[in-house]
Amino acid sequence: MMSGLKWMFLIIGTMIGAGYASGRELWQFFGQDSSLAILLFTLMFMICCGSIMSISFEQQTGHYLPVLRRVVGRHLTGVYDWMIIVYLFTTTVIMLAGSGATLEAFNLSYRIGVLAIAIPLILLFVWGIKGIVTVNSLVLPVLIGGLLFVLLMFAADQNLSLFGHVKEMDNWLAAFPFTALNVLPLIAVLGAIGNQMKSKKEVWIASVGSGLILGGISFLYNNSLIQIADEILVYEIPLFAILQHYPYSMMVFMSVMMWIAIFTTAASGTLGLVTRFRDYWEQPLWIVAFAIVAVMLPFTSFGFSTLIGYLYPLYGLLNLYVLLSLLLYPLIHRFKIS
Repeated sequence: MMSGLKWMFLIIGTMIGAGYASGRELWQFFGQDSSLAILLFTLMFMICCGSIMSISFEQQTGHYLPVLRRVVGRHLTGVYDWMIIVYLFTTTVIMLAGSGATLEAFNLSYRIGVLAIAIPLILLFVWGIKGIVTVNSLVLPVLIGGLLFVLLMFAADQNLSLFGHVKEMDNWLAAFPFTALNVLPLIAVLGAIGNQMKSKKEVWIASVGSGLILGGISFLYNNSLIQIADEILVYEIPLFAILQHYPYSMMVFMSVMMWIAIFTTAASGTLGLVTRFRDYWEQPLWIVAFAIVAVMLPFTSFGFSTLIGYLYPLYGLLNLYVLLSLLLYPLIHRFKIS
């Protein structure tokens, strides 16, 4: 049970990063008419997590290549391997940029905000995978609770109907690129922990639990953003458009929570890269992490919303084949066994 929850928080920590926690990623894909899209995302996300973890557990993997080979086939493994490397690199850059944007909102230097996450990110790898899992298990319940508290309080204060937009379903196709967007980091992260799972029960607890939590938060968050659609245009981080209605202390608290979300996702992305390359460069994990983060720093100058606006939809489309393979994997696997 506890091991399943541990992997559940690892999955959530991979998902709730700068783009998601700020609301920018949700608004980019969903917005109006998206109730069915969020439901479809929830179901597909659970199936994808279950498929990835099942392959990882069966092959007792220590990095993502064996999982990727099973999902896309031997001929496409090389192509998607490079896609994962580029994806993890660019999305981790987005996390670093997100930290800069968060501190910039408090009139601090953008570069200081970037370094404030880069340094502890490197130090975290002194403890390896165990350190990342431990941090996720400690901080994510607080993050989830804080985010839910703000969204529910905003809905109550603004007299919002939680289910007022349920019948608006025209944007249902958005579920596919949004889910596909998050497939590659899941393969990279969950492929690194296959040799640490002990039973299939952990797979179901982690996949179903993470899907339900993320689906519920996505629905509440998107419903709140719909109410302030006009205000989002003037905010780099949509969450701050919600928080403007509350005391400054609430903005400080949620900014800390969002920074934690950014940090856990940056750690997950770096984990995928470090475990991928440690076979080629036999150095302690923190040294590999240091080298990777150092290369990332110059790219953070492009800006947070710009990176999300262009890269996320592109990756969502490119990963549709991987999404389809993961959704079909349970059926294909069962057919082969029978």
